[in-house]
Amino acid sequence: MESSYGIISLIPIIVILVLALVTKNTFVSILIGVITGFLILAGMNPMDTFYQFIDGLYEVLMDETTVWVLLLCALFGGLIQLMQDSGGVLGFATLAQKVIKGRKASMIGTWILGIIIFVDDYLNCLAVGAATRPITDRNRVSREMLAYIVNSTGVTVCAIVPFSTWGAFMSALMIESGMGEGMTAFSAYVSAIPFVLYGWLAVIFVPLFALGVVPLFGPMKKAEKRTLETGQVLSDESKAALIELPEEERAFEGKKCNALNFIIPILVVTAVTIITEDMVVALLVSILVCLVMYLPQRLMSFTKFFDSAVKGMVDMFPVLILIIMAYELIIINEGLGMTDFVISGALKALNPALLPVTIFVVIAALSFASGSFWGLAAIAFPIVAPLAAAMDVNQFLCAGALISAVCAGGHICIYSDTVILTSASTQCSPVDYFKSSFPLIMPPFILAAIIFLILGVIM
Repeated sequence: MESSYGIISLIPIIVILVLALVTKNTFVSILIGVITGFLILAGMNPMDTFYQFIDGLYEVLMDETTVWVLLLCALFGGLIQLMQDSGGVLGFATLAQKVIKGRKASMIGTWILGIIIFVDDYLNCLAVGAATRPITDRNRVSREMLAYIVNSTGVTVCAIVPFSTWGAFMSALMIESGMGEGMTAFSAYVSAIPFVLYGWLAVIFVPLFALGVVPLFGPMKKAEKRTLETGQVLSDESKAALIELPEEERAFEGKKCNALNFIIPILVVTAVTIITEDMVVALLVSILVCLVMYLPQRLMSFTKFFDSAVKGMVDMFPVLILIIMAYELIIINEGLGMTDFVISGALKALNPALLPVTIFVVIAALSFASGSFWGLAAIAFPIVAPLAAAMDVNQFLCAGALISAVCAGGHICIYSDTVILTSASTQCSPVDYFKSSFPLIMPPFILAAIIFLILGVIM
């Protein structure tokens, strides 16, 4: 049963952030943060801590959603490896290179592709990173910048397009919590979309940074300078942690690589996801399509096909471990009562005009701290909806603030699933992503907070 430990509930999060910045090792930071959390829950008893850690693992691995995410990541790893080994990724990169000329064009092209693949944030983060990495590398764009672009379109585009997994989930929460009474879930969500301010601003700021309209600053500026001057797209830390993928250019030197071997499997994943609303099914179908496509072209034997698929799944193992640890952290945060502590503290004696901006800032901070996004939205909507009604504040403005908040958390949190998957597809470590992207995420975040404050006053 969840209880509140007050300010102590923030300790595991602080431990993770401090260690991540000091050690630059994401796994070690999260592991120690998780152990710290279980130590608090166990009353500092080492044996109880050990058993609670194991119980947490069982709980995570027996959860249907966790199994789905782990299957999704493993299968996507297999699909990406197959598309690489078939020459499909290189073929797509070569084709795109004929259209995309120069550094700025490569970044804008990545941004546009991220907007096109709006069906699901996981699909977006994994597919766009894998597709554009060779293009941005050739144009001397740092992996930190690539990761920022991919994640800034992955989550936010899905949030501001109603025909997406985000739209389906959030619209259902709105109706269940009493928002949009008398409306369909779809129309209620469409009414909230104009107020998903952080989503819109985060997408708009990407080309502003890419084109130099808004100058880069902080660690991202240093990363881009490193890549421009030396051609080194990865930091030394990311390079040391990198699991090297096959050298595509060497493997397919002198051979014609067909871009359709990449494009068709990705289109299949997108189409089947829309039809079945289950990306695991879509990935299995896409892998079967690869089998039917690649074998007749003699790109690989039957044995090589399955060897490639398994290798891709194995290469995703570090990502799977990070996700399991992140889900253990969610269990700890629930046990420590962190969400209740922060929400109850922030919303006491609140002025109605301040409700939208408070929802945005507080839920974003919670999302960042907890690593929970859809789960947090499921907790917060039943709290926010009656508050908005009682204070006579525009319900769609409040819904937009809440959805914006969980988007922002997904961008910033070093151990969020979308950051982990973006880091996997761009091969930029989560720590490098966090250090370089955090400053760039702040301008749209601050601007969104200001607009929420203004709208709260005038609406």
